[in-house]
Amino acid sequence: MAEYFPRTSDIPNQSPLYWVQNKDRYLRQLLIKDIEAVTGRELVVYYTDCDNTSAQIDRSDDIAFHELLNQTKGDSIDLLLETNGGATDATEKLCGLLRQKTTDLRVIVPRRAKSNGTVIALCGSSIVMGAQSELGPIDPSILGFPAEFIVKAPPGTMNPIDIQYAESARSQTTKLAKSLLKTGMMADFKDQQIDDTVRKLATKEHYHSHGSSIDADEAKFLNLNVEKLPPSDDLWKKIWLLRTMYQYDCMTNGYEKLFEGNFVSSSVLVKKQQ
Repeated sequence: MAEYFPRTSDIPNQSPLYWVQNKDRYLRQLLIKDIEAVTGRELVVYYTDCDNTSAQIDRSDDIAFHELLNQTKGDSIDLLLETNGGATDATEKLCGLLRQKTTDLRVIVPRRAKSNGTVIALCGSSIVMGAQSELGPIDPSILGFPAEFIVKAPPGTMNPIDIQYAESARSQTTKLAKSLLKTGMMADFKDQQIDDTVRKLATKEHYHSHGSSIDADEAKFLNLNVEKLPPSDDLWKKIWLLRTMYQYDCMTNGYEKLFEGNFVSSSVLVKKQQ
């Protein structure tokens, strides 16, 4: 008779009551181990509840992220990523932690990695995507407006300090994206090709909305190294099941973020409004 997830032949080291109280985490970690057995790579997860919270990549993420990476051997790592984006300063820190830990990083995007989430995806040597997956433009927003709109605003309509800040934000994002691509998945491409990819991602010339959806085929068109898995693929089915568990468990338990591997697990509760 076939075995179905979740299953294991091992008896938990924890007491039955403790295991049951934390069963959501333990069941997710069983599936993480199953996926690692298929890929031969270590899997870590940075998941934010994009639908029910306003959680963003922020400066507090590096502590849990470092703890998560510190438990890996650092050889071949897969990062399962879901986020709507966030602060570029914080994104730089997370990218730096990833690059310090491994030279063989693959980023898995089951559903979405938008804005600076796309920048994190550029850290990898490849990006795993499926039919449901999407990346997005990386143009930063300032004061609730695209930085490009502020920079190109008619003379006298914007505060000069805001214009300088918007220019700096754009430069920071494009510099980071170019550096990641040049030392990663586009290392064999010419500088002009890398510049073209970043220009399309970081300006309004190609994608007119910050929320534009870049699917696997479109990402390949941008010269990104994408592994597209069909819905029927057994690995993709496991990935999508794990991602669905995160979505349900975050909603049920009031988490806005989860950082998780096969051993470590950290959660961030939804902040209560004052």
